[in-house]
Amino acid sequence: MLEDFEKKLDLHKDTIAKGRKLTTYIYSRTSLISLLQQHTKGRDLVRPGMTWFATSYLTLGSLNEKKNPIIRMFISDEWKESKCSKTRDGKNIENIVLDKTFWGKIIHCLRGAYPLLHVLRIVDSEGKAAMGYMYSEIDRAKEKIKDAFQSVELNYKLLWDIIDARWDKQLFRPLHAAGYYLNPQIHYSPNFKVEYDVKKGLYDCLDILVGDPALITIIDSQLEDFKSKAKFFGRDVAKNALKTKTPSQWWDSYGDEHPELQKFAIHVMSLTCSSSGCERN
Repeated sequence: MLEDFEKKLDLHKDTIAKGRKLTTYIYSRTSLISLLQQHTKGRDLVRPGMTWFATSYLTLGSLNEKKNPIIRMFISDEWKESKCSKTRDGKNIENIVLDKTFWGKIIHCLRGAYPLLHVLRIVDSEGKAAMGYMYSEIDRAKEKIKDAFQSVELNYKLLWDIIDARWDKQLFRPLHAAGYYLNPQIHYSPNFKVEYDVKKGLYDCLDILVGDPALITIIDSQLEDFKSKAKFFGRDVAKNALKTKTPSQWWDSYGDEHPELQKFAIHVMSLTCSSSGCERN
């Protein structure tokens, strides 16, 4: 999705290209690295990310955080007296840094990218199986993008369209739907909702991972208890554990009365996907 932002949105493409040009110019010259560190107190501009395209936006974020020191560097006597400032390339870089619209465009880009970077961190988290969270996190990211642009549709609609196209056509899988549905932290939240694609994905996942019609029928029946918080699912200890246990741990602890559903849920919840894998899709 971040790749699509950069490739399909001219403002993102141009801003990232200028940010990359700025950092490349500085880091290819030892004297400028030293001058930069004087003004940023040793902090670097380039921040490695989970994927190549995440790195592009993280670097924009780093530039934004160090905006004032960078500007001070390019209006300093040290810069003005340097050989670099006299060259055509140096003057071009100086013009980028002193252009107010460049910094405004960085903020615009980050408003769209940061919520997705949060999703990537969840995907790559070692302590959290991503399959039980991806569906809800994508929805949450879209809402954060909308809020960042103060609900002005003109500013966020293209970003939403790109996210929807990538999610619906390539990233959405039955496993994500099943993970969303079977995640007790999400299923028992007040805002939980079941749309057609979630329900279809859940039963597609049953067909794929279980296959046996008789066993699917048993699991389907056991899902009714899960939905209604019947038996062990409704105990206070199970409710309290929603905040303290991972979805896989929760099913292992409280799904024993429904062994077929328990096994299926743990299988789904234990699956993960990596941000690099998502980038390849």
